[in-house]
Amino acid sequence: MKQTSRTMLARKHVALVAHDHYKDALSDWVQENKEILSQHELYATGTTGHILARETGLKITPLMSGPMGGDQQLGAMISEQKIDVMIFFWDPLNAVPHDPDVKALLRVGSVWNIPIATNRSTARFMITSPLFGQAVDIQIPDYQAYLDERL
Repeated sequence: MKQTSRTMLARKHVALVAHDHYKDALSDWVQENKEILSQHELYATGTTGHILARETGLKITPLMSGPMGGDQQLGAMISEQKIDVMIFFWDPLNAVPHDPDVKALLRVGSVWNIPIATNRSTARFMITSPLFGQAVDIQIPDYQAYLDERL
């Protein structure tokens, strides 16, 4: 597929997602990085978003709960270029009923070339990168060229 580019602004739109066994770990990580995260637009799937907002005091836009369609909402936002970065503390050892949705979310994030951290170490590297607070150009699929070729 042909590629084009888009610019992620310095103020990023950050998705925060966690499976049940990792909600506390994500909450701790967000609390540790509250100062940096407060400079960005934050979104989270339902339960995680409400927990994080309550425990950290940060303004977080909650989506639906993951199993109720929140993963798909987030995937749509990624494909619409409304999400720049995703922090997803997922549980690789515990299958969830909506596992196909989780895989689709990770796939669409990869298709649209957004940075995705799936564990605490990667999230730490990502948020401490100088690029996190700067405008950054990334390569993305040229969807219009794709349509032009197919129609």
